[in-house]
Amino acid sequence: MTTRTGDVVGWSWSGGGSEGPPPPRRSLRRRLALGAAGFGLAGGLALGLGFLAFVAGLARSERLPLGPSDGIVALTGGAQRIEDAMDLLAGGYGRRLLITGVNERTSREEIARLNPGQQHLIACCVDLDYRARNTIGNAIEIRRWMRENGFQSVAVVTSNYHMPRTLVELDHALEGGHRVVPHPVVSEGIDPDQWWRHPASARLLASEYAKFLVAWVRTRFETDPEHSSAAVLVSRGHPVKVVAEPLVR
Repeated sequence: MTTRTGDVVGWSWSGGGSEGPPPPRRSLRRRLALGAAGFGLAGGLALGLGFLAFVAGLARSERLPLGPSDGIVALTGGAQRIEDAMDLLAGGYGRRLLITGVNERTSREEIARLNPGQQHLIACCVDLDYRARNTIGNAIEIRRWMRENGFQSVAVVTSNYHMPRTLVELDHALEGGHRVVPHPVVSEGIDPDQWWRHPASARLLASEYAKFLVAWVRTRFETDPEHSSAAVLVSRGHPVKVVAEPLVR
């Protein structure tokens, strides 16, 4: 019997040698992970720089408006806001004052008791809004109040850290041609220059910055705050008619 020298049991000398190895999956996953990490790092850096710019833009001191407006509005959230708004009204910087977002348990008499020297102004020239439950509702109520009184300009009184979001909502709610004059209230407990030393201040400013970004993005896509689905979400599912309804005087 003859044996073929090329036949070796258990070995194969044909096929497969010319095809390259399959692409390495690990290197592809690694590139995707590095790309995602780089994108996240760039996004985090942009958010951090934006936060620093947000804090740097906050008012550090209070200044009287350069001239009078048709009306004055104060967004609730601190007694100093109402006090500053009442001082503006007494100083002739507006013909009427709207206090928006008043707690249902707060009466006109209680506001007059807290401002004993200005009871005559509260009786004649102050309107109370009990319906607005958030900044979107504040903007809706301010627009309705300005329309009702035929006002074209308004001085807005709220905390300095809340002012950027308030201006975004008002710019979205008011038609062109209206003049909004910001009057930021500087709270003693919030120091924008030393926020990193105080965890409570840092959390408040970071939270307000995030809300500002959400408001800015939302107002780029929504046409009118009274048809805002976001208003329903931030009001725990309540319809906009509950977020902001006609004024109570």
